[in-house]
Amino acid sequence: MKTFSASIKIARPPEAVWSVLTDTARYSEWATGIHRLEGQIANGKVLQLFTNSKPQRPMALKVNSLVPPKTFTLSGGLPLNLFRGDRTFTLTPQPDGTTEFSMCEVFSGLLEPLLGRMLPDLTPSFEEFAAGLKQICES
Repeated sequence: MKTFSASIKIARPPEAVWSVLTDTARYSEWATGIHRLEGQIANGKVLQLFTNSKPQRPMALKVNSLVPPKTFTLSGGLPLNLFRGDRTFTLTPQPDGTTEFSMCEVFSGLLEPLLGRMLPDLTPSFEEFAAGLKQICES
């Protein structure tokens, strides 16, 4: 299974980071590559992600798990789970009152061995996402 991840320390408590991370209306202000994100981050809800590279073609992402203010997972992919991505966002409180933010995406499914090889390295975009979250949370 192909996996990508990134993490960053944010000088804000988890509740403050969670508030920004779950405010889908503001994603385009800080999340590099995201044109807009529609929907509510709530268990079982489906979000529509519009990227800057394909602003007319949304990607459906389902909120599969949600534990406020700690973690949530978004899942999307091909029908019948032939190729699927599960992206988990985690906020870990630190003793000094800051938050360790991490995100990890795991790709799976019958077609993963083939399609996974064609995926570009998503690490730089994950790091940009984390840096954007840090910047807006700390400003």
